[in-house]
Amino acid sequence: MKKKLIAVVLGIFAVVLLALSIVITKENEYSLIRRFGKVDRIIADAGITFKIPFLESADKIPNQLLLYDLPESDVITMDKKTMIADSYVLWKVTDPLKFAKTLNSSQTSAEQRIDAAVYNSTKNVISNMTQNDVIAARDGELQEAIQAGMGESMDSYGIELQTIELKQLDLPEDNKEAVYERMISERGKIAATYQAEGDSEAQKIRNTTDKEVEIMLSDAKAQAAGIIAEGESEYMKILADAYSDENKADFYAYVRSLDAAKASLTGGNNTLILPKDSPIAEIFMNQG
Repeated sequence: MKKKLIAVVLGIFAVVLLALSIVITKENEYSLIRRFGKVDRIIADAGITFKIPFLESADKIPNQLLLYDLPESDVITMDKKTMIADSYVLWKVTDPLKFAKTLNSSQTSAEQRIDAAVYNSTKNVISNMTQNDVIAARDGELQEAIQAGMGESMDSYGIELQTIELKQLDLPEDNKEAVYERMISERGKIAATYQAEGDSEAQKIRNTTDKEVEIMLSDAKAQAAGIIAEGESEYMKILADAYSDENKADFYAYVRSLDAAKASLTGGNNTLILPKDSPIAEIFMNQG
């Protein structure tokens, strides 16, 4: 019985030693093996490894992208206006040894460092901008400036900040309405200025167009007058040529007399009374 009991005890002790020796590392974590409290080695690959029981201990450090939601904070713009900044950070441990030495492998301590660094960078960036500039830069420029202001401040902790995003950058409730009204008024003045400039430019264009139209009409009238004068000149030339020939002159006189008689008789039952010596009467008399 004593031998069996000793065997059971030794078996239990062996199982306990084995359990204390095994270190299981998951895909999303690092395992830090400490010997007498000092980091001896780092296990980055997932799987099962071993440590010396009672002499070595294992700490876990996350090896994945982490989200830290910063608390809201007040920041002051260059024109002394208060704004509320609410942001979050995506970060990751890139050097587990530095992380362990500087922050004692504590995620809470890391988030405190991140909080202070992001707040200081946000405060410095916004303090050099007017409130209007801050509002205009909320489409991405502000986040880039804040992240650039961070520099490499987190490298010494073995941390990489991959993204800094502003969830909200707004005005305090007590003066939000007044600021919005002022912004609307300023935008209204800018719009009125643009409208006045547009009206002035439009009037210039209309004046220029009217002047060009007048010049074109004047040129067209001058050309028309020239064409009419040329036509009349040609007409007179044709008449002169016609009347210079005695045979043609009699014919044209005959045709013109008929045209005159036709015009006089237009419009109904009219009677044409002509003197005996009228050229038209002579035409009809000669016909008989």
